[in-house]
Amino acid sequence: MSATHGESDAAVQEDKVALGYDILSQVGRPEGIGRDYQLKCNLINRCFQEEIGFGRYQWQLFVITGLGWLADNLWLQGLAIVLPQVQQELNPLRVEYAVLAEFAGLIVGATTWGIMADLVGRTLSFNVTLFLAGLFGLAAAGAPNFVIFCSLIACMGFGIGGNLPVDGALYLEHIPQSHQWTLTLLSVWWALGQLVASLISWAFIANFSCNPSIPSGQCAKSDNMGWRYTLYTLGALTFLMFICRFFVFDVQESSKFLVAQGRDEEAIKVLEHIARRNGRTITLKLEDLQAISGDTTSKPVPNLSTSVWNSFSKMSLSHVRPLFSNRRLVINTTLIIVIWGLIGIAYPLFNAYLPLYLSAQGSASGSSSVSETYRNYSIVSVLGIPGSLIACATVDYTRGSGRWLVGGRKLVLAVSTMLTGLFLFLFTTSKTTAAVLGYSCASGLTQNAMYGVLYAYVSDVLEELSKILKCDPKPCRPQRSSRHLTVGQATHSVQR
Repeated sequence: MSATHGESDAAVQEDKVALGYDILSQVGRPEGIGRDYQLKCNLINRCFQEEIGFGRYQWQLFVITGLGWLADNLWLQGLAIVLPQVQQELNPLRVEYAVLAEFAGLIVGATTWGIMADLVGRTLSFNVTLFLAGLFGLAAAGAPNFVIFCSLIACMGFGIGGNLPVDGALYLEHIPQSHQWTLTLLSVWWALGQLVASLISWAFIANFSCNPSIPSGQCAKSDNMGWRYTLYTLGALTFLMFICRFFVFDVQESSKFLVAQGRDEEAIKVLEHIARRNGRTITLKLEDLQAISGDTTSKPVPNLSTSVWNSFSKMSLSHVRPLFSNRRLVINTTLIIVIWGLIGIAYPLFNAYLPLYLSAQGSASGSSSVSETYRNYSIVSVLGIPGSLIACATVDYTRGSGRWLVGGRKLVLAVSTMLTGLFLFLFTTSKTTAAVLGYSCASGLTQNAMYGVLYAYVSDVLEELSKILKCDPKPCRPQRSSRHLTVGQATHSVQR
């Protein structure tokens, strides 16, 4: 009796699987995310959520990717901090050109490494970015003139530019959905980068720099080694982070990237490795992934040149057009781009030149202490850490717990952005050193909260968009067998 009942349930479940494929084919569209890839990702997401969980591997990955975020702001703020001493020694026409060179490198780097992550995998970009940043950062510390200094800084920016996009993608693709709130917490590392750069510069520049009263161009290199020591230290720290990534922690390739390349067997091995690190086992099998596409052959690992050529030869806007497929998505996508653009302009305009302003403001108020200037900048940097923690708490702490829900992504983003603008406006009205410090601290807290929420919000929006995008309508009906029960669960996720 029970056996008959079990067979009946299995038959019903198989019918649901077949019906799910029929539904997918009916609602399909020629652009967007492939149907097979979406189903495989659903299986991987379910495996992370229900079997692998958030354990030892994810916590170590949180630290390793966090170091990338730390390095990004370490160099962004590190350059800003040394600008007064660079100007005093190298006497450039406009010291701001160094910031221009850095951001030119960041733009090219973010674009290049983001594309490379989709062409040849996440781990290559993940490791190479820090290596290049450390190499050219160390070289910049020994620059004999301003032109060479800017050139090396641009190369450093090219390396560091890939950290945020690649690290964030790799991290999200290795954690269960229930813990995606930790992406907001990851912004703590960004704040720590500013703090570390501030403390290092305070120690070196305050003790190994020319007197601020010495005119630009008359400061000898031997009397002004503080900014060089600072960059040497930042470069050494970046190299240490690279060593931790490449030699200490076994960073696994993204299983979702592997299935996108048709390398299902490697994807299963990655999931099994992560599960072992967490002391777990998984029930997802290679056959479950192969059943979706109907392909039981394992594709060889392509070489770099072949991957790049194939990707560029098949390049299209099919994954971009869905972002503008209707009025609501046009508005949503445009607002995200505008928000990123405006914040991307305002943040460096303020933070990249804050040390120059604090130095000049200190001289105008009669304070000639370099130590006091960098002490104040360190105080401002400290306030960024609670900003990230506050953002994380107000966005996600009570999510799904049934308790009082504070905030939400859009509310916290709106409030933190509004407060940042308010404090920056009040900053322009400052007449005393205390007022400058106070408003700088307040804006430092709110802008780090703003950045942390922005990353989490955009990731969530794009993930939900990927769920509602309709897939390639190529007909595909699996052969009926018991292992397709897992496929049916993935199909049900797409229908929802």
